[in-house]
Amino acid sequence: MLKTEEKTKIIKKHNIHETDTGSPEVQIGLLSEEINRLVLHLKKHPKDFHSKRGLIKMVVKRKKLLAYLKKESAKRYSEICKKLGVK
Repeated sequence: MLKTEEKTKIIKKHNIHETDTGSPEVQIGLLSEEINRLVLHLKKHPKDFHSKRGLIKMVVKRKKLLAYLKKESAKRYSEICKKLGVK
């Protein structure tokens, strides 16, 4: 789980304008950080099936957001993919 300071840092990194907290880029950035943390957790605890289920849900949500962003703006999609190193 991300702390408030970490969330604000990620939001500032990916936001489009000053008060942006819910754009697809911000949501994808936050999900990616959570996914990375859960992957590290699951490497230590491979039998934690409840966390694995949560990880799968987050990956699916990020995939849907990426598909939406690709449909709306291919330029923004490619920028966020390069920033985060996904796909």
